[in-house]
Amino acid sequence: MNLFQNAKFFTTVNHLKDLPDTPAEIAFVGRSNAGKSSAINTLTNHVRLAYVSKTPGRTQHINFFELANGNFMVDLPGYGYAQVPEAIRAHWVKLLGDYLQTRRQLIGLVLIMDARHPLKALDIQMLDFFHATGRPVHILLSKADKLSKNDQIKTLGEVKKALKPYTERQSISIQLFSSLKKHGIEEVNQVIGKWFARHQAEISGLQQND
Repeated sequence: MNLFQNAKFFTTVNHLKDLPDTPAEIAFVGRSNAGKSSAINTLTNHVRLAYVSKTPGRTQHINFFELANGNFMVDLPGYGYAQVPEAIRAHWVKLLGDYLQTRRQLIGLVLIMDARHPLKALDIQMLDFFHATGRPVHILLSKADKLSKNDQIKTLGEVKKALKPYTERQSISIQLFSSLKKHGIEEVNQVIGKWFARHQAEISGLQQND
């Protein structure tokens, strides 16, 4: 089952006070031009659900999409370079940071990295920053089709090895992903499905204890 099939745009937010009341959310984040919007469109089987631009950094708000199971997918602003005024950049850096650290409904983070250029400094900073929440991270090594099969295996192994210290302190899973070839969709669904199931079990347990 594809959790993301039939996802619908719900709302866009530019201030934390406007965040909607949702049961549970998973968020997508990544460096500008890492392939985040393409990954979302591929997972949802929708050509333009998330805006794809040749100009990186165009997602400047927090965009909410409702999933068929009643939970939500959130598209966060890309981090890194973007040709926008400094005041706007500072606003969405704070918006992104505050959302990630304070959003109660956020149960996990999908971090997109270009398979050709993984583990950049900003990616490591994101892992360090999100670690404080204690929530899981699933890494998509996107644009895997740009690498040969041997290089895909090599890159996946190198990233896993480099992240070993991080996986010992928080739950991190890693996979190859290709929007062009539609490769890796089932694996994403399995991981995110487990997150939602675990969250539901925790909610049910709390309700039974009340």
